[in-house]
Amino acid sequence: MWQQISSQLARFSAFMGKTFALWVIIFAVLAYYFPAAFTFLAPYISILLGIVMFGMGLTLRAKDFSEVFTRPFDVLLGVLGQFIIMPATAYGLCIILGLPNEIAVGVILVGCCPGGTASNVMTYLGKGDVPLSVTITSCTTVLAPLVTPALIYLLAHQWVEVDPWSMFMSIVQIVILPIVAGVIVNSLFGTVVRQAVSVLPLVSVVAIVAIVCAVVSVSQKQIAETGLLIFAVVVLHNCLGLLFGYLLGKVFKMSLPKRKALSIEIGMQNSGLGVALAMAYFSPLSAVPSAIFSVWHNISGPILATIFANMKDEASAKPASK
Repeated sequence: MWQQISSQLARFSAFMGKTFALWVIIFAVLAYYFPAAFTFLAPYISILLGIVMFGMGLTLRAKDFSEVFTRPFDVLLGVLGQFIIMPATAYGLCIILGLPNEIAVGVILVGCCPGGTASNVMTYLGKGDVPLSVTITSCTTVLAPLVTPALIYLLAHQWVEVDPWSMFMSIVQIVILPIVAGVIVNSLFGTVVRQAVSVLPLVSVVAIVAIVCAVVSVSQKQIAETGLLIFAVVVLHNCLGLLFGYLLGKVFKMSLPKRKALSIEIGMQNSGLGVALAMAYFSPLSAVPSAIFSVWHNISGPILATIFANMKDEASAKPASK
């Protein structure tokens, strides 16, 4: 009986994971038109993100960092690409488009966040280098408490006051500690955890949807005024990140699977962290770019993964020499 329930729950969880973008869009629209029904979620954004990060910790193992030692250059290139390309692109868009202060801070904020965990799934679907993707995500997440506040201060302090130390502590509390707790639980109760891992996509979908609903509901009026502008900037930011990530691998003559991994890894962000930091330190409007990024990159990611899956490596496409 329990095995049957567990199997059905796992299938439902997998279905929710595959249709993630659809649920985000549906509930974002509901939160926009019926904001009063979702504003109660706003105080729980950090807790919801912590739940997602705890789930990430449950799936992490020491081997997820092994590529650091076997392919240090590839990993370093991905980490540097993540923390240079996306923040620099965000800053450039803010300057070129002359964005209002609160929106500019929000765009820079999501650009300075580490890679999102969904990038690993997209890399797998796109037939990219999954171990490289997982390692880069893990490394950027671990480095986030130091790098993310420093980048935000460097790029955004001209618009708003930034407290890097408080941000450092917040990221430790809502990202690092839950991940560490997840790793500990996994090491102590590995058998039970492996049985429960199949349900994690469902938990993550519910948590991220709730975070997006919270931001949309409390920012409904501002979104009505600036929503199209923010959406356009977010789409441009994400697409440029995907493009520059791919070109970075091309410049360094990486194989096609590695280029795919770099593209997806650099272009997809942990936008939930951007939401949490914006709500804690700036304003609801500053959280909107991260919320929209959560919706959009779960649309662009599968599209790009489909394109990547049908690409052939130049090496394998060349006829064998006689």
